[in-house]
Amino acid sequence: MTTATARPIEHSDTPYALSHLDALEAEAVHIFREVAGEFERPVILFSGGKDSILMLHLALKAFAPAPIPFALLHVDTGHNFPEVIAYRDRVVAEHSLRLHVANVQDFIDDGRLRERPDGTRNPLQTVPLLDAIESNKFDAVFGGGRRDEEKARAKERVFSLRDEFGAWDPRRQRPELWSLYNGRHAPGEHVRVFPISNWTELDVWQYIERERIALPEIYFAHEREVFKRDGMWLTAGEWGGPKETETVERRLVRYRTVGDMSCTGAVDSDAATIQQVITEIAASRLTERGATRADDKLSEAAMEDRKREGYF
Repeated sequence: MTTATARPIEHSDTPYALSHLDALEAEAVHIFREVAGEFERPVILFSGGKDSILMLHLALKAFAPAPIPFALLHVDTGHNFPEVIAYRDRVVAEHSLRLHVANVQDFIDDGRLRERPDGTRNPLQTVPLLDAIESNKFDAVFGGGRRDEEKARAKERVFSLRDEFGAWDPRRQRPELWSLYNGRHAPGEHVRVFPISNWTELDVWQYIERERIALPEIYFAHEREVFKRDGMWLTAGEWGGPKETETVERRLVRYRTVGDMSCTGAVDSDAATIQQVITEIAASRLTERGATRADDKLSEAAMEDRKREGYF
């Protein structure tokens, strides 16, 4: 009978370290699990855009093999891209998810909201959003905001406290040293949670490529009838475009971000694959919202004002 001899432990000269994308993924998964432990009725804002698709993918990872312990919420302006709504419904059915839809049109029909002269409904989302949060008693709301998108988002904490009216007050936001998140809130208040705050647009696309996440086809180059307004290529629709002086053209375009058709512009692009999109973004000097979102250009402080009112 031979005696086993213990082998010395070999130490690598290179310490183990997470890759950049693995570190971002681990942080987001931790945030999802932290919310599940601290809150009673969280919900994920899900529009069918790439950032909300990324959040859903991360949530699925965070709780696998169990189902996601959260419902989804979409504030539907009624002016969304059909391809995106079809994607939203397909994903909800595929994963047997619960979806709440707050329709802006319902609030217009009963007089709680009024159409804007410019036809855009993105600024009208705040009231339906806050109504859905209150009526469903959601105490934590996951959003896909990222700090690289826009200066108002750059100031946000991961856990963003909102008062009983859904408003954001910078003086009430808490420090988040050492990734310690404070979800304490009074009755009627809720917390917005941004698990991908530290991601960039390039990070998002590189992770989508790595994880092979399917996206709506409008994120890739395709021929589309568009017209130019305020320097952006917009899609014609019932929302009010084009005007008599605006000419419709058929162009090869794609979308960097997706929102209301009335304020989301396409960019000229021949990027038909994820790798081509990554190359295009790496060379860009404009953020996706700065380049293609008219609702952020209504005033110098447009997004800041909407944040204070309770929008994102």
